[in-house]
Amino acid sequence: MTQNSSPPTVSTSRRLWQGARDVSPILLGVIPFGMIAGASAINAGFTTAQALAMSVFIFAGASQLAATELMARGAAVPVVVLTVLVINLRFIMYSAALTPHFSHLPTRWKNLVAYLITDQAFVVAVNRYQTEPTMTGRRWYYLGTAMILWITWQFGTAAGVFLGNLVPASWELDFTVPLVFVALLVPTLGDTGNRVAALVAGAVALAGQGLPYNLGLILAAFAGIALARWVEIRQESGQGARA
Repeated sequence: MTQNSSPPTVSTSRRLWQGARDVSPILLGVIPFGMIAGASAINAGFTTAQALAMSVFIFAGASQLAATELMARGAAVPVVVLTVLVINLRFIMYSAALTPHFSHLPTRWKNLVAYLITDQAFVVAVNRYQTEPTMTGRRWYYLGTAMILWITWQFGTAAGVFLGNLVPASWELDFTVPLVFVALLVPTLGDTGNRVAALVAGAVALAGQGLPYNLGLILAAFAGIALARWVEIRQESGQGARA
C-alpha cells in the first residue's frame, strides 16, 4: 500500500490562530514601545491625527522614533527621509528571505505581506517555516502573526498619543524597546554563524555609539552579516573537504 506523503491540510482559521499565538509572548513589549512612539510624536508637536497616521502609514517603530526626533529638531525633509530609508534597509533582507515562501502569491498578497513586514513577524514566521518545511497555509500563518502585531502597535501608539502625558516619567518605559529585540534575537542563536553575527554586531554597535546619524548601528549590521557569512562559507568548505 502506498502511503500519502503530502502534508496534512490545516484550516485557514487554525493557521491564523497559530501565528497569533506564536507571536503573543512578544506583544507585552510591543505595547510600551508603541506608547513611546505615540507620546514622542505628540511631544514633538504632531497633532493627534498626524501621530496616528504616522503609525499607520510608516508602521516601523525604530523609523518612527528616529523621524520624530529629527523633525522635532527641525531637520530637513531629505535628511528625515534618508534616515528612515537607511534604518529600514534591513527589510530588503527580510523580503529576500520571504520570497521563496510567497513568490507564487498574487500581487495583492505580496503588497500586503510587504506592508506588514516587521522584525517580530519576520523572525517568528521564518523560524516556524524552518522547523516545519512542509507547512501548508504559510500566508495565513504569516497574516495571523503580522496582523496581531499591527493591531497591538496601533493600540500602543494610540495609548501613547492619548495617555502619554499621564504616564509618570519615573516609569522609564524606554527599556522595553531593546527588550523586544532581545526577545527576537535569543531564539535565533542556535548555530555558530548567528552567534558570531550577534557578538560582532553587538561589539561594533557599542564601539560606534558616538558616531553621528546612528552610523554605529549600520556598521554593526554589515559587520555581523559579513562575519556570519564568512563562518558559513568556512563551514561549507569544511564539509565539502570531508565529503
